[in-house]
Amino acid sequence: MNWRVLLLGGASGTGKSSLSYPLARRYGSPIVEVDDLVEALQAMTTPEQQPMLHYWLTHPEAAQLPAGRIVDLQIEFARALRPAVEAVIANHVQSDTPVIIEGDYLLPGPLPDLVRAAFVHEPDVDQLVHNYRLREPYAGQQHGRAEASARYGDWLAEQAVSYGIPVIKARPWETALERLCLLLE
Repeated sequence: MNWRVLLLGGASGTGKSSLSYPLARRYGSPIVEVDDLVEALQAMTTPEQQPMLHYWLTHPEAAQLPAGRIVDLQIEFARALRPAVEAVIANHVQSDTPVIIEGDYLLPGPLPDLVRAAFVHEPDVDQLVHNYRLREPYAGQQHGRAEASARYGDWLAEQAVSYGIPVIKARPWETALERLCLLLE
């Protein structure tokens, strides 16, 4: 293992969380879910202090915006969250303690020493709709969410490639873990 911190990013519904658990077992590493950082920061701040970190809570109607605008907001949200993610990364590098950090709000960029990253990508809106239906059957058809997720995923993949960060196709799912591990070695 040539990393202390592994960032596993990608848009919602791509399967990155499902990949992170067997990956953590394989490497004997704990997982930090970016969603947990979001929850902690929202509990410790107000919308006035951190408006972007509270945006989705204070603007529920934003889920109905056009996909392109939702992508822009997701990027803004991820940028607002970046200092917290960077603090966790720095702590694990400095303490020489491995961790896998996974989530939608990880942004591609230059990586410090001992940090690796990969992004999971699923560009097919219909597949994302199917994935959401399996994961959240109570939520009904989520075509708009899937469209925004696909576009955000396209943007993340493009950015990752520009930084030389590997992008793994989510399908075929049966080989995703092995393909990811090969990219990391």
